[in-house]
Amino acid sequence: ELTFGLPPGLTAATGMDALAHCFEAYCAPGYHPFADGVALEGMRLIHENLIPAFQNGHDAVARTHMLAASAMGATAFQKGLGLVHALSHPLGGATGLHHGTANAIFLPYVMVFNRTAIADKMELLARVLDLPRGAGSASSGFDAVLGWMLELRSKLGLPHTLESVEGFSETMAHKLAPLAVEDPSMGGNPVPADAAQCEMVFLKALRGDLS
Repeated sequence: ELTFGLPPGLTAATGMDALAHCFEAYCAPGYHPFADGVALEGMRLIHENLIPAFQNGHDAVARTHMLAASAMGATAFQKGLGLVHALSHPLGGATGLHHGTANAIFLPYVMVFNRTAIADKMELLARVLDLPRGAGSASSGFDAVLGWMLELRSKLGLPHTLESVEGFSETMAHKLAPLAVEDPSMGGNPVPADAAQCEMVFLKALRGDLS
């Protein structure tokens, strides 16, 4: 009940932060089936309850499941986080952008960057979330999860790019990239990234380039 008054925008941003914790923990390399199981169940709860909590802040069931999922993400990321958080931390410090909103923006672009290393895990995640499969190139678990991420972000009214972030620019991307490399979260990313690659992801997120 304490969370009933949380505005929709903050419900969306903090919910996406919980999703980022679960998702990056699940994708982090290493053997930790306990953390993986907690992360998968956290994402299932978010899949079913974030939109209802966003649409009706007094939905006690949805709020309860979202609080559980948030705690599950914080438990799971003992396994590690990754590039989403490594990019969000310096960006938030430089611009004041809400951390959950930053994570929501970066998630799809980092997914694409990590695709070769996480494709198999996305097959399981797509099954756990019971995501619909499209035809052709959209038939993979990876594309199903990516499509869900994009649709979720849109339904929550969160930005798709960094274009709307006051003060962010290509120059700032260049300056923040080395800070992302040094961020402790980077150690959990399934694909190592240097400063040039971090700058590239910053710029893709600025331009809306999911290639």
